[in-house]
This record gives sequence, C-alpha cells and structure tokens, in this order.
Amino acid sequence: MTRNRRPRPSLNGRELRLWNVGLVLALALLTALAVAAAVFYTGWDLLGARELKSERRIDSKTLFDLVKLSFGVVAGAGALVALIVAYRRQRVDEAGAHREATRLHTERFSQAVDKLGSDSPAVRLGGVHALAGLADDAPDHNLRQTCIDVLCAYLRLPFPSDPGDLPDPLPDGTSPTEERRNAHQEKTDLYRALREVRHTVLRLIGDHYRIPQGTHRSWQGCDLDLTGVTIDGNIDFSGAAFSGGRVSFDRATFSAGEAFFVGATFSGGRVSFVGATFSAGEVSFVGATFSSGRVLFDRATFFGGEVSFDRATFSGGGPTFFGGEVSFDRATFSGGTVSFDHATFSGGEVSFLRATYFGGTVSFDHATFSGGEVSFDRATFSGGRVSFVGATFSGSGVSFLRATFSGGDVHFALTTFSGGDVSFLHATFSDGTVSFDHATFSDGTVSFDRATGSAPGGLLDAVSTPASQGVSLPSAWLPANP
Repeated sequence: MTRNRRPRPSLNGRELRLWNVGLVLALALLTALAVAAAVFYTGWDLLGARELKSERRIDSKTLFDLVKLSFGVVAGAGALVALIVAYRRQRVDEAGAHREATRLHTERFSQAVDKLGSDSPAVRLGGVHALAGLADDAPDHNLRQTCIDVLCAYLRLPFPSDPGDLPDPLPDGTSPTEERRNAHQEKTDLYRALREVRHTVLRLIGDHYRIPQGTHRSWQGCDLDLTGVTIDGNIDFSGAAFSGGRVSFDRATFSAGEAFFVGATFSGGRVSFVGATFSAGEVSFVGATFSSGRVLFDRATFFGGEVSFDRATFSGGGPTFFGGEVSFDRATFSGGTVSFDHATFSGGEVSFLRATYFGGTVSFDHATFSGGEVSFDRATFSGGRVSFVGATFSGSGVSFLRATFSGGDVHFALTTFSGGDVSFLHATFSDGTVSFDHATFSDGTVSFDRATGSAPGGLLDAVSTPASQGVSLPSAWLPANP
C-alpha cells in the first residue's frame, strides 16, 4: 500500500528553505576561487604576460607580498563565511519574527471571532472592528483575506427581515400586558442593534476599498464574497478601484438605503451582480469607469428604486472574453428607474442579451456609442419606457438582432446615427410605440433587414424615401411606386 506523504511544515505558505551550512561554505569558496581564477587569467591574457622570467631566489619584497596575499585570501574567506552565517541568521530571525507575528495574529483572530458570535450586539460590534483592524495589520495577504472572508460570512448569515421574526422572550399565550409591550420593544431594539452591526461591516468594507492599493489598510485586490446578502443600509464604494480579485454581489438584494459606486473604476478582476435584485433604495454608478475585466449583471432584476449609470464610461480594449465586458444578459427591468444618461460606450462589450423590459424606465438619453460592441440581441420590449433620446451612434456596433418590440414606449427621437453599424435585423415591431422622430442618419450602416411588423413612427421621415445611403429598410415599409 502506498503511504501518503505528509506535507512538509511551512510558515504560513512560505517555507524556510536553508541548505546545509558546510555545503554552502564549500560552494561559496569554490565559486570565489573560480571567479578569482577567471579574473586573473583574463587579466594575464589581456596584458600579454604569457612568459615570466624565472627567478632562482625570492627577495624579501616578493616574500612580503606573498605573505600579504595569503593573509588577504584568508581574510576574504573569513569575510565570506561571516557573510553567509549572517545571512542565514537574518533569514532565521525573519522567519521567527513572521512566525511570532502569525501566532499573535491567530490569537487576536480567535478572540475577534468569539466576539462576533456573542449574543450582545455591542460585543459583536467590537468583534467587527477587531477583525477589520486585524485585516489591516495582517502579516501577509492570505491572513488579510481570511479576516475579510469572516466579515463577509457574517453578512451572509440569515438575518430576519422584521423584528417580529426574532425569538420571543415571553412564553406563548402571554396576554398583551405591559410586560408584553416591553418585550416587543426589547425585540425591536435588539433588531436595530444587530442591523447596525451589519451596516458597520458594509461601511468598513467600502472605506477600505477606497484606499489606494499598495498602501496601509487597503483591501483592493482582495476577494469580496457578498453572495445572497441583503443590503438594506448605506454602502459607499465611491472612488473605489476594482483592479483585481473577485467581488461578488450575486443574488444580493438591494432593498433599502443607498449603494454608491460613484466614480468607481473597474479595470481588472471580476465584479458580479448575477441574479441580484434591485427593489428599493438607490444604487449609483454615476461617473464609473469600466475599462477592462468583467462586470456581470446577468439575470439581475430591477423592479424598484433607482439605479444610475449616468456619465459612466465603458472603454474596454475590445470585446474579449476577459477584458472590457459588462453584461446585463437576461436582466429583467420591471419597475423603478435605470439610467445610462450621458454614458460613454467607447470600447469593450456591453451586452443586454435577452433582457426583458416590461415596466419602469430605462434611459440611455444623450449616451454616446463611439466604439466597442453593444448588444440588445433578442431583447424583449413589452412595457415601460426605454429611451435613447439624443443618443449618438458615431462608431461601434449596436445590435438589436431579433429584438421584439411588443409593448411600452421605445424612443430613438433626436438620435444621431453618424457612423458604425446599427442592426435591427429580424426585429419584430408588433405593438407599443417605437419612435425615430427627428433622428438623423448621416453615415455608417443602419439595417432593418427582415424586420417584421409596422414601420416605427417617424422612421421613414427621418431616412426619407428612398432611404438614405447606408440605411436598409424592408420593402414592405417603403411606399408603393405610383
């Protein structure tokens, strides 16, 4: 039977490897001799001193020089030995210091986690701050990540949505007396205190992600797992930089409060809002920059509150799988307001594949599409209002392939199509209002080939008949020849 090899002991993932001192000294001396010989013979050859005059006797000066040379060689060897021993001692001291720091960190970590599990909200709050401080002072990245993981895990723990869901301190059947009212107030106060602990965790996370990477207390580049978390308070990522690591808001619920990503930079790593629900409150990405990496809102649900991407910049370096991708695939917009007003799409890939719009307002007013790819392929517009009023399509590819316009209002009024490729290939216009009033078609390609249903309002006037160069319309939409 094969015996399993036991792992060699390591120092927090950094194993101290030191060779045998005798072997190191022998190798160092041989290396020094080889280098000295090489230098000597190279100089000998360059100076042309290939033949020396033989001497039958050695005078006192030459003998003295030989003695000095011998002492120099011995001194050099001794210095080399001392250097090697000092280096090894320094390595051992550093390893011991790191081991001691890790031990102290572990002790403080255990105490902080114990506080976090206390029944007292005040003690839990102390545990939260203790863990945040430990993350700041962690000897290495792995220990810092462990502290952050525990804070995130605390947020992922089940939390009641109402004070009434907390355990009742009184037995069942107790009459509504003063004692009952006091117990209800006690539950309400406990709920608010526990909620404040959670909000403190969110606030600390936001504070640390705004600190520049590489400086003390910065958590940028660390993983942040807030999967399934209910965010019912304020969280501020304004000015944060997501340049590495994985940040997950998958299936998170934004049900109250304000979540600010104002001026945030998404330039690497992966930030995911897959399956998130935006039902109330305000979520703002105003002025955010999406220049690389992946930001995912797949299957997210927007049915309340306000989500803003106003003046955001999508400038990734091309529609690649790992760079410059923002995805709203299969997202549902059924209420509330989602705004991309004055946003700039100048690179990368932004996808609304199979997104569904049947309520609320989604606005791209005065947005600029000047590069990259934006896809609304197979999207369904069946209600609510989607607006591209004053938007500019001056370069890039924008696709509404097989999109369905079956209800609600979709406005391209005052939109400018002056470059790039815009495609409504196989789109269906069956109901609702789709308007191209006062749109301008001056360059590029706009295709409505194989589109079905009635021509959108104002389109024929905007492109004139026959259609402007670069605009392709189904023959059924063109007036019959007299």
